[in-house]
Amino acid sequence: MLIDGVFAGGGAKAFAFIGTLEAMEKKNFQFSRIAGTSAGAIMGSLIASGYTSKEIKKMFEDVELDMFLDPTAWARTFPHLLKWVGVYWGLGLYKGNKLEEWLSEKLEAKGVRTFADLPDHSLRLVAADITRKRMLVLPDDLSNYGLIPDSFPVARAVRMSCSLPFFFQPVKLFDKNGSSSLIVDGGILSNFPMWLFRRHRSKRPLLGFQLNPEPHEGEYKHINNALELYGSIFETMQKSHDSRFVDAGHGDNVVFIPVEKVKTTSFSLSDADRTELIELGFHTTMDFLKTWSR
Repeated sequence: MLIDGVFAGGGAKAFAFIGTLEAMEKKNFQFSRIAGTSAGAIMGSLIASGYTSKEIKKMFEDVELDMFLDPTAWARTFPHLLKWVGVYWGLGLYKGNKLEEWLSEKLEAKGVRTFADLPDHSLRLVAADITRKRMLVLPDDLSNYGLIPDSFPVARAVRMSCSLPFFFQPVKLFDKNGSSSLIVDGGILSNFPMWLFRRHRSKRPLLGFQLNPEPHEGEYKHINNALELYGSIFETMQKSHDSRFVDAGHGDNVVFIPVEKVKTTSFSLSDADRTELIELGFHTTMDFLKTWSR
């Protein structure tokens, strides 16, 4: 059965999506269109390119996540905690080139380099243009920069969606006139873009996959210091826009995978941690599908 799917951001938590895909395949669901942000953009691009859960699982068995942490010159210069001083000039601890190069290689193995190599409208990714102060939906919005969407590399678009502020450097996007914009992780504006399919509706069922426990009405967060304040501000930016759509009667089409112990930036997951996340994604999705009315 063909459905449309949305994958949320969540960094290292996204290993759970491998189990989710395995469950969907087991129940004979296939994705016609996919939207995603950050880690969800990585997963979405692999699925849209034709990778199966078995192939993705094997792919990541051979990957140490810290291989993607290519430090900037500033981060290499300053030791330990002082390396954060380099963020002031380098705009991020890590460049993000390694992630793009690795993903480009994996996508090209399936014959995918640009969006022209994918079926029309099969993949949409969310990023944020902090120069022009706007949300960026890729590849759709590239025409606003005078660029040809079909000619744009999918791996570059994914990297844009994954450029976590201060952690990875922003990506420079040049328009047809040579002016540049700084692009960062789409999660600061829309970490779970189910709303994208409100613009482009179809008769297919829509199912979203979150990497958090199901929210409970009335829950609130205690803020006791400046770090917790910053974290709450960032979390509010991520969730408030998307939660309005989910709250508006679409929550029954969301699989909430209760990943609580793993942080977004946990780039040193053990094999046991990965296996636990994959199994959590599989069993949570299987349980959801038992009662999903679609």
